[in-house]
Amino acid sequence: MSNSSSLNEFLLLAFADTRELQLLHFSLFLGIYLAAILGNGLIITAVACDHRLHTPMYFFLLSLSLLDLGTISTTVPKSMANSLWDARAISYLGCAAQVFLFLFLLGGEYYLLTVMAYDRYVAICRPLHYGTLMGHRACVRMAAAAWGGSFVNALLHTANTFSIPLCQGNTVDQFFCEVPQILKLSCSNSYLREIGLIAFSAAVIFGCFIFIVLSYVQIFTAVLRIPSEQGRNKAFSTCIPHLAVVSLFVSTIIFAYLKPPSISSPAMDLVVTVLYAVVPPTLNPLIYSMRNKELKDALRKVISWTFFSSGNIAIFLHK
Repeated sequence: MSNSSSLNEFLLLAFADTRELQLLHFSLFLGIYLAAILGNGLIITAVACDHRLHTPMYFFLLSLSLLDLGTISTTVPKSMANSLWDARAISYLGCAAQVFLFLFLLGGEYYLLTVMAYDRYVAICRPLHYGTLMGHRACVRMAAAAWGGSFVNALLHTANTFSIPLCQGNTVDQFFCEVPQILKLSCSNSYLREIGLIAFSAAVIFGCFIFIVLSYVQIFTAVLRIPSEQGRNKAFSTCIPHLAVVSLFVSTIIFAYLKPPSISSPAMDLVVTVLYAVVPPTLNPLIYSMRNKELKDALRKVISWTFFSSGNIAIFLHK
């Protein structure tokens, strides 16, 4: 295969060779995927239906849950299908679509977490200006900027990656199409443009990280000045979940891409990729709902309404 134009498909990395282990992988990923759908779906429903949660913080949380659902849906279903049907292939266009969607959704999640840090900073450090700085239009614009910036970034990376000649076969050493793994298939020195683009994106990501860190330095400084313990606990309860999600997101990605070559292996790379691509979208709803009383109450209402409606439907059908 001399170049990418001759490729019709890529071969993804299989989790296992035996049928039993393939079915085990399918079952595990199915359980994780259903948990992610349930958790994020409940948060989306609770925020959309409860008027008390129609605030900037929960608007961004709803957007984050949408991105989480998209991220895990981009990679996991295809991997599950391959294990179920004992296959490895993904079409060339399917691989390009997977790269674009994954970068778009993952980048949008990171930018949105940066915006959420700013929201917490304004709420705690500049509460008198919160209504002005975090009004409806401002929130929509910030969310649109996060989604739009991620869209442009993903489009550039996808277009550049798939314009590079590929002459090292079509086997991708990962369970989904990932840019670094595709670059390994490129011809010598043909990937320098993409490396430059990755360096620029890394600079932007680092800038967002510094912004989040500085925001939380000021947040914690302001919280520690609050005289009442109840006030400090309330402030911490709105910040800790976001900080935990950011820590999980950043730490898994840093370990995935900056781990020492001495500990790198196909099995290790596979596990680490699962940690940053699959685990965060599943755990984020749990993290956000653990210490948030308002969200817990809204989730209880959604769950009770669901069971009540299901009971009424069952009674109706029985009659």
